[in-house]
Amino acid sequence: MSKRDYYEVLGVSRDASKADLKKAYRRLAMKHHPDRNTDNSEAAEEKFKEAKAAHEILSDANKRAAYDQYGHAGVDPSMGGGQSRGAGGFEDIFSDIFGGGRRGGQRAQRGSDLQYNLELTLEEAVFGDEVKIRVPTMSNCKTCSGSGAKKGSSATTCATCGGAGQVRMQQGYFAVQQACPQCRGKGKVIKDPCTDCHGQGRIQEQKTLSVKVPAGVDTGDRIRLSGEGEAGEQGATSGDLYVQMHVKAHDIFQRDDNDLHCEMPISIGTAALGGEIEVPTLNGKLRLKIPSETQTGKLFRMRGKGVKPVRGGATGDLLCRVMVETPVKLSNKQKDLIKEFEKSIQADSKHHSPKDASWGDRMKKFFDNL
Repeated sequence: MSKRDYYEVLGVSRDASKADLKKAYRRLAMKHHPDRNTDNSEAAEEKFKEAKAAHEILSDANKRAAYDQYGHAGVDPSMGGGQSRGAGGFEDIFSDIFGGGRRGGQRAQRGSDLQYNLELTLEEAVFGDEVKIRVPTMSNCKTCSGSGAKKGSSATTCATCGGAGQVRMQQGYFAVQQACPQCRGKGKVIKDPCTDCHGQGRIQEQKTLSVKVPAGVDTGDRIRLSGEGEAGEQGATSGDLYVQMHVKAHDIFQRDDNDLHCEMPISIGTAALGGEIEVPTLNGKLRLKIPSETQTGKLFRMRGKGVKPVRGGATGDLLCRVMVETPVKLSNKQKDLIKEFEKSIQADSKHHSPKDASWGDRMKKFFDNL
């Protein structure tokens, strides 16, 4: 077979969608069908195979990426590339177009994957935990062990398709295979269905699972529980369950990646004269020394008091922002003391309130320039 560019073979652009690829493939399959090219069937078969090979590679995202980067070498098994199915006969090609296969019927369908949204407290996310969850799902029927047939009986080969799961329909020049209407492509029929699942092999139930939450997870992280999704049809493989993490808001801390943030109020006296305050952490309390003349909004960093990353690495920090709190509900005596204190400050405002003095100078200059 020639090594023409696969996009050229199908006659599509390199950014063609999957739907565009299938449309182009179907058009070529119709065009080069041997029943429509009886005068040159060998050439038609070659073009059939070429179109099939191109469609198989470009309709698979991984193979397409390898082909786009390395060309034919990226998908040629003899050169270490990805493997693709050899181009089969015309019946295989038409089964790709119209669905189904021609040998042994369709496979029983794998169960669907499920997602469960798990809400965690900040403490559970940071330190890890083991939680119980209840998941509504389709599970294998225990009565018939997922077969769908009544206990003591079994499914029988479909008489319509002989177990192939496909029936062949001749329409003029075209011979098309489609799923058997009797067994719906499974190749077997259940004459005596299970009374609990009514032949489905699955029943709806609530499943209780234990989920181990590793320390350090955050909103958006997820855990895959293999085989804990919906059961497959008639004993087929179960899907997976994805547990999606959502960390609830905390009363004190806000999380930013591996760091924690909090705000702590301090009094005017502590801010002016200095002192110590008690700061909460997820591991207990710490004493934080506040230097004299601390301004509101100053940020203090406590290293290693944040979150240890779930994938390893250095533990984050706790960043505490202090906010100077203005006293309220003052008595007359307290108000008088503050007025007296304010007068003493204003007597030398540039020395005691440098920011206020600097702001006043800038404001005066602004109005002078108007």
